[in-house]
Amino acid sequence: MKHLFLIRHAKSSWSNPGLSDFERPLNKRGKRDAPFMGKRLATIDPRPDCIISSPARRARKTARAVGAEIGFSKKDIILEDELYTFSAHNIIEILKRTSDSIKTLALVGHNHGITECGEYLSGERLDNVPTCGIVLIQFDCKRWAHIGPESGRLLIFDYPKLHADSSSSI
Repeated sequence: MKHLFLIRHAKSSWSNPGLSDFERPLNKRGKRDAPFMGKRLATIDPRPDCIISSPARRARKTARAVGAEIGFSKKDIILEDELYTFSAHNIIEILKRTSDSIKTLALVGHNHGITECGEYLSGERLDNVPTCGIVLIQFDCKRWAHIGPESGRLLIFDYPKLHADSSSSI
C-alpha cells in the first residue's frame, strides 16, 4: 500500500512586482496557514516518510513549515527542480521514479498540477486545491511505478478555509 500527500504551497505575496515567480515569498496568511496545516497533517496516519518540494521559495517555505510540525528538519526535505511545474504529467513522472522503500510520500508544489494530479490519480473531481490544501490518496500497490489513472482512492481533501474557526478536526 502506498499513500500520497499532494500539498499546494501556502498563499504567496504579490507585493513586490520586481520578484520573479520563483522567488515570491509567503504572505502573512501563508505563514499562518502552513504550520496550521502541518499540525493537521500530524494527526493523520500514516505520516510521510519523505517530503519532496518544488524549490520555488513559496513551496520550499511551505514544505519547511509543514514538515517542522511532523518532525522533519529543513535538511530532510528534498528539493526537486522538476516540481517547479504546473503540469500533472511532470508530477506523475516524479512519482513513478520514487523509491519503493518510501511508503508515504508528500509532494509540495503548484497548481494546476496539484489539482490535476489529484483528479487524475483518484478519479475524483477536486475543481481547485486551495493554497495550503492537502490531498491524501491511497494506492493498493507496492510500487510507485504502478500508479496510474484513477488507481488511487481519495481519503482526505483538507484546506485552511475549512477551519476558519480552527476548531474542526479531520
